[in-house]
This record gives sequence, structure tokens and C-alpha cells, in this order.
Amino acid sequence: MKRYRSDIFSFNTLKRTPEVGSLLVAEPFLRERYFLHAVVSLIDLERGGDPLGVVLNNCTALLLHEILDEVRADRQVPVFCGGPMSQDRLFFVHTLGDDIIPGAKAYAPGLWVGGDFKAAADYVNSGYPIDGFIRFFLGYSGWSYSQLLSELDNDVWAVTPGDTIPAQDLLSMHGDRLWHAVVRGMGSHYRNWKLHPASLQAN
Repeated sequence: MKRYRSDIFSFNTLKRTPEVGSLLVAEPFLRERYFLHAVVSLIDLERGGDPLGVVLNNCTALLLHEILDEVRADRQVPVFCGGPMSQDRLFFVHTLGDDIIPGAKAYAPGLWVGGDFKAAADYVNSGYPIDGFIRFFLGYSGWSYSQLLSELDNDVWAVTPGDTIPAQDLLSMHGDRLWHAVVRGMGSHYRNWKLHPASLQAN
């Protein structure tokens, strides 16, 4: 029993340096409301190295047509909370590539960010599939590089490659389901994380 308890409450992470395209996976007991069981996709290193990313799995009650007149009301497209910063800004991440969304920037295996917004709206309005292909976010998550390194040293986040699970899975699952799927892909070092229940709510 003592060994089992030790396994459950030991959450030391493998020390990896984050880079564009990495996933930051919140440690199981992180209770901050924006980051409870969060999976953050790092999409840029701003201002000489400051990381910027979006929380992939925090779905809101908002629908895209409620905030954008360009989107048809019959398209029930959920909007995700990308993080606590600049929540008046809309971002989108997709697997469509720059052939379908001109100007999109490839940043991780199978993932692009941004591009021509009209092309993205046309894709949505044309009735093409959304899950696994494109996801919209209000706000983003950002740190100074030193702040993120400090959080990594304190095992707040585990860093794992962006292709730990397929790109379409990253944009088709949300909530605890995505967090657990990524943790399963991270290997045996994180086997104790999988014991953490999926039902805890943020304070």
C-alpha cells in the first residue's frame, strides 16, 4: 500500500526544453482554472524567446457564429479558451495546411496556425468537418521564458513532442479526454498520472 501511495503522489517530470510545436501537459494537481488538466500547444516564441501557446482542450459555451457575423448560424462550431491573455483575440489552429488556408504557418507535425481568415470562414460555412481539422480559440497562454523554465523546474508542466498523438486527435478531443490521451502517449514514466481521476473540478 505504501508503494502504491508513493506512485500516485509522485509527479516528477522528465526535463525537456520546450520549443515551438511542443505540448505542455499540466501536472495532475494543477488547480488554476485556465490550466486544469490543460494541454497547451506552443505556437510561437515571441520577443526573443518568450513562449506563446493555446490550451487545446478548454471548450467554452460560446459558438463561433455568436462572435463572428461571417459564420453561418447553422454551423455549431465551439470556441475554446486558449488561455487568460488577450481574450478579445481570436486564433485558429488547423490540420488543413496552406493549400486550403493560404498564409497558414506550419509549426508542429501536421499542425498550422492562422492564415487567411476568409478562407477559414469559407471552410466552416461550406459544411466541411470541423473536429480534427480546425479549432478556434479566444485568448492565449504566455510566459516569459524564465517564468516557464521555473514552472518546469517545479514540475508544473511536462514537455512532450507535438506528435505525441496524431494532430487530428489533438483537434478532435477536448477536456480530460485529450489530457489522458496525451498522457498515455507520453510513456511509462507518466503511468502514475493516468491514475488521476478525470472528474476533478477547478476551485
